[in-house]
Amino acid sequence: MNRTLDIAPLRSFVAVADAGGFQRAADALHLSQGAVSQHVRRLESAIGRPLVERRGRGSRFTADGEKLLNLARGILALHDEGLRSFGEEPHGTLVIGSTEHAAAQLLPHLATALDGAAPRYGVKFRIDRGTKLRESFAAGRIDLALLIGPADDPHATPVGDLALTWYSAPGWRPPRRGEPLPVVAFDHPCALRDRALTTLAHHAVPVAIAAEANQLAGVQAAVSAGAGVALLATLGQTPDGLVPRDDLPRPKPLPLALWTRRGVKPAVSERLAQTLRRLLTTPVLTEVPPHDLVLAKGA
Repeated sequence: MNRTLDIAPLRSFVAVADAGGFQRAADALHLSQGAVSQHVRRLESAIGRPLVERRGRGSRFTADGEKLLNLARGILALHDEGLRSFGEEPHGTLVIGSTEHAAAQLLPHLATALDGAAPRYGVKFRIDRGTKLRESFAAGRIDLALLIGPADDPHATPVGDLALTWYSAPGWRPPRRGEPLPVVAFDHPCALRDRALTTLAHHAVPVAIAAEANQLAGVQAAVSAGAGVALLATLGQTPDGLVPRDDLPRPKPLPLALWTRRGVKPAVSERLAQTLRRLLTTPVLTEVPPHDLVLAKGA
């Protein structure tokens, strides 16, 4: 049995945690998802215990996985510090924060765009709720953030609008006329929740909150189970098990802005803003990884 904890697998393992899933880690490291999965299996072979376990449609670290994650961060820090002591400066890391609404479809393309704008930088993703991302940005823990809402701050650059679509389960039927529409919503505060309720109120559609969740997976699961309809931003990609609805009031899109921390090179933020504008104008459909790790609550 190989009992060695090699640097490359450890870096992939940490990337899975930081990026929020195997596919996103692969995109950040410019590897295939299979390569990242193989790295994790090598670590499991060395440890002799499972590090990741299935949980519904997603995955989570086991207790041993969480333990190794903490050790891996320390090992990598010592490794990189050793290189620095010999005059070998490791690549810097740009932390990009995003809500779940934009993550799966947009972040892989941003990692690719950074290759040209900042080839010496690595990429670390932080997936969280908008309120938490704003707090992290203000505290300097995030370099660039994709945030829904008006760009009313000097650090924010408008990049386009997120189109919104109503979704339901395939066999779901709307209530009879006059009865409240069952809606599956994200926990408050949430821009999508507000837009859904405002849109329905504007068209005098009575509403009953049928289910609430703090994560995108929870909302989709409730809708798939037939609890009601939900308003989602999917960039043209219909989630598995759901169908779009064109018989409900059409919502206005939500503005998306790129927030840039002071000190980030203008060429980097400009390149990412251009990429986002192109993707929002002509969305590129990206396969959503089936085994994402949920590491930050909310969307």
